[in-house]
Amino acid sequence: MSIIVALVAHDGYRLDAITMAWATALTGFSPAWFGIGTGQPRILAVYDTLPRFCAALLSVPFIIATGQIWIYGVLALLATVVASIAFQLRFGEGGTWFPRRPGNAIREIVPETGTAAINFAGSAYASSPVPIATATVPLATATAGFASADSIYRFGLFSVVAVGNTFQSWTLEGNPEDSRRRHTVALMTHLALGAAGALGLGLLGPWASAILFSEANKADTATSVFYGISFFFLSASTPLIRNLLIPAGRQRTVLLWTGLSAAAGVAFMVVAGLSSNVPGVALGMAISEALLFIGLLLPASRLLPAKALPVSVDG
Repeated sequence: MSIIVALVAHDGYRLDAITMAWATALTGFSPAWFGIGTGQPRILAVYDTLPRFCAALLSVPFIIATGQIWIYGVLALLATVVASIAFQLRFGEGGTWFPRRPGNAIREIVPETGTAAINFAGSAYASSPVPIATATVPLATATAGFASADSIYRFGLFSVVAVGNTFQSWTLEGNPEDSRRRHTVALMTHLALGAAGALGLGLLGPWASAILFSEANKADTATSVFYGISFFFLSASTPLIRNLLIPAGRQRTVLLWTGLSAAAGVAFMVVAGLSSNVPGVALGMAISEALLFIGLLLPASRLLPAKALPVSVDG
């Protein structure tokens, strides 16, 4: 990861990029999964949110005084390490740091490799537009606005995750009589969210980026529109994957279409970047998300529960 980041980053920003990459990667050690699984939101606050917030708060005066952005990456990294150690000491079984039976742990993980591969491929691809634009477009100033649009896009993705989490358990735990209705409500909600996000990014993206990241880093309209299209199709495909295909054991279908759409999108992005067509990189992202949605729509629709028939009661 460090080697890739160092190769992609522009001169003068390599240390910043590497420290941020490490700080981001180590969030995988967050005990958030434990807090969610045990129904203890306090664990998320104490061992995840609070340490990272303190790291950000503590880094502000140092960054202002020195102008060195890597300070935040280092402090965020240290905060994650300290929080992980504190969590293990508090909740670990007898202070153990590794599974007592590694073989059992591996056997529990193997059945989930399909879902893990989907998450890995999707996350890696979703993070690719900015690195591709940075690596293929020679001038850093040409990609500054693109990075601003990408940041706003990622802010919006939190809403997709929140809505997806809300509807996943609701649709899967529904009674057979209203299962189809619940899936339809979830899909329509995600479509509405996608449409609202697409309009918001397309119409307000340039204005919001100028306020958040300065006029010099303002996103152009075309890039904002293409990111808005990406947002729409990503939101629309979320219930197909999480509520229908994955619960039905169709991980291979999702992984296949994720790979095909990602390959097409990356190829388009690279060609656009080498042509110095920065908005074209965002268009590649939009094309990929559209292909994924179209590819999954038919197999997901076949899994939609049949409409419940009215039940007649004699006597």
